[in-house]
Amino acid sequence: MRIVSAYAIFGDADEAERIGRLVIEERLAACINMLEPVRSLYRWQGAIESAEEIPAILKTTEAKAEALVARIAELHSYDVPCVVTWPVDRAFEPYAQWVTDSVG
Repeated sequence: MRIVSAYAIFGDADEAERIGRLVIEERLAACINMLEPVRSLYRWQGAIESAEEIPAILKTTEAKAEALVARIAELHSYDVPCVVTWPVDRAFEPYAQWVTDSVG
């Protein structure tokens, strides 16, 4: 089974942990890596905004990726959250198997 990485931005560390825990409990993701806060600049509703946000990387399978994206969007505090995925071309096989087993 092919594994996938998902990248998401959260409003704060509590939201990242709450959503990360839920999608792991629901077996949509094997894990979440919550990274250090970042300063984001972006255009929103015609204005340039600035915010401190929490980026995170989640691991899942290709079969669960669409459901993971939808669930994060459903639980997220933002109207239009950043949630994207990309395939993993190569992975240490025991790791790929762990991801598959964790969401299976």
